[in-house]
Amino acid sequence: MEQPQLNEHNKTEYPPMHTCEHIVNRTMVNLFGCGRAVSAHIERKKSKLDFALPQAPTDEEITHIETTVNEVIARHLPITTEFITQQEAKERFDLKRLPEGASDTVRIVKVGDYDECLCIGLHVANTSEIGMFKIISHDYKDGIFRMRFKLL
Repeated sequence: MEQPQLNEHNKTEYPPMHTCEHIVNRTMVNLFGCGRAVSAHIERKKSKLDFALPQAPTDEEITHIETTVNEVIARHLPITTEFITQQEAKERFDLKRLPEGASDTVRIVKVGDYDECLCIGLHVANTSEIGMFKIISHDYKDGIFRMRFKLL
C-alpha cells in the first residue's frame, strides 16, 4: 500500500515518553471517566499532563494510576498504525484537536488493545521499550489535575 500524504510534523518527540503519554491518557479515561489530557508537555527528562477532573485524586488513586500504567507497559504491547479518512475517523474519535487544514488522511496509533487515538508523533515499536513510569509530583487547582512524571 502506498504511504498516504500526511501534514508535516514539526516536532521531534522522545518516542518512549510520547508512547507512555498514550497509555497515561487511556488509563485516566478508564479510571476517572474523564477526557484525554487538556494540556500536555512531553519531554525526555520529565513530562506533565493536565486533566479536567471534578476533584483531586486520592493518594490511593495516584498509586493506582502508576500501577496500572506500569502493568500496561509490562504487557509488551505492539504499537501499530492505521490510516483512515477524516470521515471514517469522525465516527471513532473527537476531531476537534485536528489542526486547521489537516490532511484528509489521518493516522491512528494503537497501543496493543489498550489505546488508540489520532496521532502524528513518534512512538516505540513495543511497550517493552518504554521503561518504568513514575509520577514525581501532582497538584489540583480549579478543576485541573496536573501530574508530572518521568521514565526510569
